[in-house]
This record gives sequence, C-alpha cells and structure tokens, in this order.
Amino acid sequence: MRTPLLFLLAALPLFGQAEQAPPLKTPDDADRVEIYRSVDGYDLRLWIYEPAGHSAGAKTPAVVFFFGGGWRGGSPTQFAPHSRYLASRGMVAMVADYRVKSRHDTPAKECVIDAKAAMRWIRSHARELGVDPDRLAAGGGSAGGHLAAALATLPDHDAPDADRSISHRPAALALFNPALIMASAPGFEAYEKRRAEYEERIGAPVESFSPYHHMTKDLPPTIIFHGKEDITVRYSTAEGYCDKANELGARCELVGYDDAGHGFFSQGRGDGSHYIDTVGRMDSFFALLGWLSGPPTVAPTE
Repeated sequence: MRTPLLFLLAALPLFGQAEQAPPLKTPDDADRVEIYRSVDGYDLRLWIYEPAGHSAGAKTPAVVFFFGGGWRGGSPTQFAPHSRYLASRGMVAMVADYRVKSRHDTPAKECVIDAKAAMRWIRSHARELGVDPDRLAAGGGSAGGHLAAALATLPDHDAPDADRSISHRPAALALFNPALIMASAPGFEAYEKRRAEYEERIGAPVESFSPYHHMTKDLPPTIIFHGKEDITVRYSTAEGYCDKANELGARCELVGYDDAGHGFFSQGRGDGSHYIDTVGRMDSFFALLGWLSGPPTVAPTE
C-alpha cells in the first residue's frame, strides 16, 4: 500500500469556526488587470503579464496560474514571478484570484467553479487579450495545482449560468506539488476514513472533487514538480496520477526533488535553486509544445 498522505483538507478548520482573513496581497507590476467574474458582491480579477510589443488580435500562447493555500487562503502574488518570466519569454501569463474560505466563507467546490469561469472568460476574450484560445495552459501550486488539474478532468462544479459552449479545459498543465487524489483509490484507501470530514469541507461528494477519479485518455500534456519530502501532499500521489495518465496514453512527466517539502518551488525559498530549476523546466516543457523557442533564460535575479 502507498504511504497515506496528510491531505490539504485536513489542515482546513471546520466551516463553523470563525476565521480572520489577512488583507489580500496582489501583484503590483502586471501590465493589466481584468475582472473575470463578479459573484456574491466580489469582483474576481486576473493580473496579466504581456510580452514586449504585445497587442490585441495576436494569437499568443498563454497560461493562467492559481495560487495555493488549501482552498482557504493564499495570494495571487505567488505566481507573479513565474508569470513575469514567461512574459519575458513570449507568452501571455496570468494569475487569478478566486474565492476562498477565509475571505469569502465558501466551501472548496466554489474554487473550482471560479477556476472554470476564469478559463471561459479568457477564451471568450481571447482576441482582445491577444491570446490563442487553443494554446491556453493552466498551472498552479498545491490547492492551485488541484484547480488547474480540475479544469482538465472534473465534469462537475460549474456555475449555473456558465456558457458551456466555451471550453474550460486547458491545452497543457504545469503543476507544482498539486493535490490530485482526493478520495479512496487503489493504494490510497486511507482517504475513506475521513470521507465525511472532507465532504463537509468540500461541500460535495469527495470523488467529484478528485482529478484522479476523472482522468481520461485526452488529458492534456502535463508536467508535475513535486518535493519527495512533502508531508502535506505526498509525492506518491503525484506518482499515482502520472502512472495512470501514462497508462491511459496521455503525456505526464513527474519531476521529483530529493529533500524538498511543500512549496519548495516558490521564489525566495532556500537558495533559490529550486525556483530556477522548476521555472527552467517549465520553460522547456512549453518549448517542446512549440509555444516558446530558444533556451530558458531564468536566472537568480528573476
């Protein structure tokens, strides 16, 4: 049996407990900011980083990132460095805000609803954003990595007014220590013991929230970066996900890092080498898809 994981939901306080949300930190260097959804009195925004000389009407490859924070908190600034870098390399890169427990008192399923809304908004505004709707990737870390994977897998958790004629599925995935297996599966039977607790926090059946349980052979090309010493989301879950993807005939590459824990990839962690390595490998991944050209240029000062 695979090693049980200390799952992200286990770190969430019960919904009945009061929380004090810290002020939201937002990027201050984006080229533009757009509201992609207004819901329950909240405006949800995208911070957009553009290549030099970019203009509307272009068909530039793009990516949208979702921050981590256990579907409870977090900040869009987490992936601002990644977005700034990819813009310097020729992509349009975005970071998305979405509703979380601490700021909006919402169950975790609402995070998926917002992520789908963000993808549809980007595609429906592709011309004015100057992006190619057929080369739109999703990425994120931890809970944000789950949201990116959810866009490619989960059929449920959509807004009642969603325009389903516009696809929410990404054309590629770049995931950083993502939460991918949320319910009991072969080798991961320990999840069943906490089903009721998880479902209270998700606000829906746990299988409906689990990317692993909805994988198909048309999963988009995926790269996963994961610390092998991560005790919040175990490395074995990424192994299980990638193994299943490859068995289905999809393309999934897992890059493991010895002695690295949760959030190891963020800029400013340790000596910065993991940030540089993961961003460089992400760059190469997009280059293999034909979305970028030339070698990575990421450096310690990025």
